Amino acid sequence: MKTVEIFTDGACSGNPGPGGWGTILRYQQHEKELSGGEAETTNNRMELMAVIAGLRALRQPCNVILTSDSQYVCNGINKGWAVKWKKNNWIKSDKTKAKNIELWDELLSLLEKHQVKIIWVRGHNGHPENERCDRLAVAAAEKYKQ
Repeated sequence: MKTVEIFTDGACSGNPGPGGWGTILRYQQHEKELSGGEAETTNNRMELMAVIAGLRALRQPCNVILTSDSQYVCNGINKGWAVKWKKNNWIKSDKTKAKNIELWDELLSLLEKHQVKIIWVRGHNGHPENERCDRLAVAAAEKYKQ
């Protein structure tokens, strides 16, 4: 099974507001950059979209090393929050409805196809790929500003 590195970041100007996401996929010496955005969104949605886009781009099951600065995404997966929310009909432990259900649901489905290790990094702290993803996300968000 191939090992692919995926680096992700999301950005939002206002929360909600115009937002963007950036993803870098790396397999051996090959890299691919992806980005996108929405006119009215949240930072958490963009963080999720960055991860989803990276996993969607994989054409076969892979070992994935996913690096993100989003505690929302990393904890949602690593601590099993999203799986628990889904089992409880998308109700969180505080009895409130989970947000971004359709994105979490797609992400959980994509995670079943791959062996994924998730690494959290502090954002805006000099991590080269995280900084690149941030630039991609901000540039994508700029396209939706009026």
